[in-house]
This record gives sequence, structure tokens and C-alpha cells, in this order.
Amino acid sequence: MQQYAVGLIGYGLGGAIFHAPMIAATPGLRLARIASRSANPDEVRRAYPGVSLDESPQAMLDDPAIQLVVVCTPNASHYALAKAALLAGKHVVVDKPFVLSSAEGDELVALAADKGVLLSVYQNRRWDGDFLTLRRAVESGELGPVHTYRAHFDRYAPQVKARWKESAQPGSGVLWDLGSHLIDQVLCLFGLPQAVTTHLSIQREGAQVEDAFELVLDYGKRKAVLHASALVRAPGPRYEVHGAQGSFIKYGVDTQEDALKQGARPGDAGWGHDIPAHYATITGADGASRTVETIPGGYEAYYRGVRAAIADGKPALAPVAAQDAVAVVRVIECAYRSHHERRTIDFA
Repeated sequence: MQQYAVGLIGYGLGGAIFHAPMIAATPGLRLARIASRSANPDEVRRAYPGVSLDESPQAMLDDPAIQLVVVCTPNASHYALAKAALLAGKHVVVDKPFVLSSAEGDELVALAADKGVLLSVYQNRRWDGDFLTLRRAVESGELGPVHTYRAHFDRYAPQVKARWKESAQPGSGVLWDLGSHLIDQVLCLFGLPQAVTTHLSIQREGAQVEDAFELVLDYGKRKAVLHASALVRAPGPRYEVHGAQGSFIKYGVDTQEDALKQGARPGDAGWGHDIPAHYATITGADGASRTVETIPGGYEAYYRGVRAAIADGKPALAPVAAQDAVAVVRVIECAYRSHHERRTIDFA
């Protein structure tokens, strides 16, 4: 199997927890360079022997051996770094959210097409076990036409942390962070909405940017309501989905993030498996309910798809199309307009 050398820009939480382990677990990919000013060299080399650690990304951009560059840095830097990597002729993966404007996203999509290289965005929560299970229920038709979709990404983090995601700068705040996941999942299920209505709020003492939102995507007869907050001590359902023939209720979040933080890796015993107490319940039109075992999650499927698209010479077959990520950004743009103008924004 041909090996492709990968350069990772950024080794904070996202790079160290969500990207590097998935790259290392993918047959045919080799993590060769990491660009980070803050990473501990000894820790990096213990985890990934033989990797080169650079203070800036220029070395990997100039290295002809690096074929895939992964951008996992603060959101405001995604556009410039991705553009530089594309101009260097590299295949590129960008952490979510893609960029901070749909115009920037459209430009990068066109540039990747011109260069004939892969451009994809790491919307890893398409491979959450709970979402995989919900998607199967919706697409099978057993719920009937869905009229109400509610999804929550709530946490309890009452103390504001000194980090870029919670400081007053472009691309920070919970809408860009967790909202990009929730929006991407809805677009996977139902496509583009007709309109967007949003309320953003700052709930925690000392917070500088929004730490809660409620976003409604209008699909005519169907409404998708997305909610996130940092002050939810006892979360309700993760998903509450109602159709003409049945309802789907699911508590709990996918286990992969916590497992990765604890050092687990794909292939370990129990990887991606849900706890039985959090299995979903489907109630049919006859009122009878049944428990549905959660499909195991698998973030590793993303990088396997990236490697396959590169090997096959078919960048358009990336597991997450960059155009999909631009659509997420467009929804977020509408959401901010809706909040600031206090009205519903047509999605055109």
C-alpha cells in the first residue's frame, strides 16, 4: 500500500486529540511533520517517533515529500493556511469550521479544483454513533416524513477559560465551535433550509462571546431546532426527532471524544461503543416503543476516506466535500444576521 506523508499544522487540543491519532491509525498515511510553537517536543516524539517538529508551517509547505497538509489552528487562520497549502500543490484537510466567510470558502474550492487536489473539512461528528443511528432511522423511512428535529450540544462549563475560543476575536464563540457540527448534521439529513432564525446569548459571568444559541432552520413543514449552552447541568435528549409515523429520542453524547482524551485509540476494545443506558428509543405509530442499539462511532472513517480519494486520484470523492462546509458557513452567516437584525433571514 502506498504511503502518503502528512503534515499537521497545529498541535493544540484539536491537533493532538482529534487529528494526529486518526492520521496515525490510518493505513497508508504517515504523520511526518508537525508545525507548532507550543508543542512539547519530547511528548510529540514519544507519541510519534520520527516526526519532524517545526515552529512554522513553511518547512512542510516547501517539503516535496509532504502530500497532505492538515490545518488545525485557530479559526481565523484557516483561510490563509489552507490557501498557502493549496498553492503549494498539497492536498488539504481543514478542521471545522472551514473558514469565516462563504466567499473565502468559494475561493478555496475553486483553487483546489484548479490545482486538481483534494480539499476537505473535518466534520468528524458525521461519524458519531448517535448521529449514525439517527441517520439510519430517518433514511429508512420508519419515522415517516420528519416534521420536528431538535438537537442539543449542551455542556456544563461554568468557568470561562483563557483560550482563543472564548475570547473576543473573529471565529470564536459556541456557534462557530459546536454550531458547525449541529448544522452540518442537519444539512446531511435534509439539505439546505429555506430560512434561518437565531438567538445568541452570553450566559456565563465574564464571558466575552456567545456561549449559548438557539437556531431554527426552516424547511417549510419541517423545522430543525439546534441548541447549545455551556450552563446545562442536567442535559435533556441529545436528539428528539418526530415524524408522521414515529419518534426518535436519544440521550447522551458519542463516547469517542472522552476516549481520545483518555488515551484510547481506534481498534481498542469498546472503541466507539455507546453505553446501553443511552441507547435510543423509537416509538411507532401504534404507540409501541423499542430500544435501538447505537451504531458504533468511527472518526477513523474520515481519514480512511481521505486516503482513498487521494490514492484513487478522485479528490471529488473526499468524505466531506468542501462545498458542504461552505454551506455550513453560509448558515452561520445567516444566523449572525438573524440575531443582529432580530429577524428571520431567507437562505438564498
